[in-house]
Amino acid sequence: MVGFEYFTPTKVVFGKGAESKAGALVKEQGAKKVLVHYGSESARRSGLLDRVCDSLKEAGIPYVTLGGVVPNPHLSLIYEGIELCRKEGVDFLLPIGGGSVIDSAKAIGYGVPASVDVWEFYEKKAVPETCLPIGAVLTIAAAGSEMSNSSVITNDQKSLKRGLNTDMCRPRFAVMNPELTLTLPGYHTAAGIADILMHTLERYFTAETAMEITDSIAEGLMRTVIHNGLILTKDPGNYDARAEMMWAGSLSHNGLTGCGGGIGDFACHQIGHELSGMFDAAHGASLTAVWGSWARYVYKTNPARFAKLATEVLRVERRGSDEETAIAGIEATEAFFRSIGMPTSIGELVETPVTDEQLQEMAEKCSFYRARTIGTFRTLDRMDIEQIYFMARQ
Repeated sequence: MVGFEYFTPTKVVFGKGAESKAGALVKEQGAKKVLVHYGSESARRSGLLDRVCDSLKEAGIPYVTLGGVVPNPHLSLIYEGIELCRKEGVDFLLPIGGGSVIDSAKAIGYGVPASVDVWEFYEKKAVPETCLPIGAVLTIAAAGSEMSNSSVITNDQKSLKRGLNTDMCRPRFAVMNPELTLTLPGYHTAAGIADILMHTLERYFTAETAMEITDSIAEGLMRTVIHNGLILTKDPGNYDARAEMMWAGSLSHNGLTGCGGGIGDFACHQIGHELSGMFDAAHGASLTAVWGSWARYVYKTNPARFAKLATEVLRVERRGSDEETAIAGIEATEAFFRSIGMPTSIGELVETPVTDEQLQEMAEKCSFYRARTIGTFRTLDRMDIEQIYFMARQ
């Protein structure tokens, strides 16, 4: 194992009707004016937006609203939010939604006090010094942004998706009511399940020797996600399964499942980001589309690790060797993804045929035009990334 720092400052209010406490939670933070940030008009039609705004009124806190966040949140709307916050004197951000809305709010939080273009932070050309404080009202179990230090946005002019990780953007509180996820379409539920599972898989495949306790937590979380994911495909109105998934989403991306194992791999996230950037694909689906190809490309680096995933998480019976067991585990993971309706190839993800040139372009972008490598389980350069894209095409 390696030494680590574990920082989770987010206060969690979990359960039915929790959104009614949003105003009081904002007041605890000493906010003077709030930006309520949200996605589609479903937040308004469902009454959730009104309930949250009413709680702010009851707490005596003025607010302005900005909707329109889309999956793979657009930089253009973030610029609009930065301008609105500066004009209105906003000092606290309250996103209502899933990871895209929360990540958009984090980007706005970085941008409002900044003297440079906020996109420079995501391109690693500048380093943020501060971020407006953020709370979150979660409506989708998926990204874990409600407790994480991560924000991922898309430059819609350049078709580039980039991430930024700093503890400055960790939400001060997260309101989690599993009831708010009951009406999610099946595809969005499944993409969220995949994202949750992948956040721990990325940490599980580490170049370091993991701690036994962390492995146990990670394996238990992944078993829980698989078990309840299968329940939700048949019974999407199951509140208990929704609650398990919502809490798993937060724990999967707040650092807990990687303690002592180093920084994790996250190659699949980098590879998947380019798919989302080029084809506007759902984040979770972009990950499942490439995971199997990534796994087959790297598993011989440490087949025992993949074999452990197979036996401890997928409940695969051990085969004659670590390599045989590893392959069985990879196949079982892909079978789970398919069982919840997620793609296991780029061809299943993207409606039109993907050309060689597009795959090569994504490899170039993913490697920052050959300026970086990705991954820690096995370090991947631009040619490795291209090979994985080609393996994943069909």
